[in-house]
Amino acid sequence: MKLLKDIFNVFYPDICLCCKNHLTTNEAFICLFCRNDLPLTNFSFETPNQIEKTFYGRIPIEKGTALFYFLKKGKTQQLIHELKYNGQQQVGGFIGSWLGEEMLKSNRFKNIDCIIPVPLHSKKQKKRGYNQVSTFGNSLSKTLNIPFYENVLKKKTAINSQTKLLRLDRWKNVQELFYVEEKLSLANKHILLIDDIITTGATLEACYLALNNFSNIKISIASMAYTK
Repeated sequence: MKLLKDIFNVFYPDICLCCKNHLTTNEAFICLFCRNDLPLTNFSFETPNQIEKTFYGRIPIEKGTALFYFLKKGKTQQLIHELKYNGQQQVGGFIGSWLGEEMLKSNRFKNIDCIIPVPLHSKKQKKRGYNQVSTFGNSLSKTLNIPFYENVLKKKTAINSQTKLLRLDRWKNVQELFYVEEKLSLANKHILLIDDIITTGATLEACYLALNNFSNIKISIASMAYTK
């Protein structure tokens, strides 16, 4: 099998999703150089960190973390772009496994009961074929040994990208945008709410307000990346 793979790679070589150079036999979708060059935040080991400070005075989160910093035209942006728009779902699994191992080592994320992702609107998910946060969540679930509840949160309407909106505009855009559909009791649960990128935190804040209809819940937050 290895010989066949080597022959196949001569004609159809695997390339790094970041630098587009050919991968070696022992590399998978990202080369060793680019992997070592990814901008780690180390938030899993820091408190308070920038994510936790982002939500001060807004919503009471327990802990917050993200694996990478998100920089425009940087390697993190390239990876997440491949995940969201080019069907490279293994990126979500790669980031989820890496972040999950960090969270286990930090001992700051104990007693979490379940993982819930920020949802896509059904029309958008049907068009894309998947929610880019799902593979990230499934990988976190396996690493942390915590249930992943993909269909708890729902999005009411599809809205345009919020990338260029200011913080107040983002908040107005997502206010009352999410609701809880499943008849799953989340009372007294510690929920890990996950997303791909945290910029202003408006989307996660709106998700928290939808989940907060259940009594005595606690919320921690994890994302693939945080906008520096």
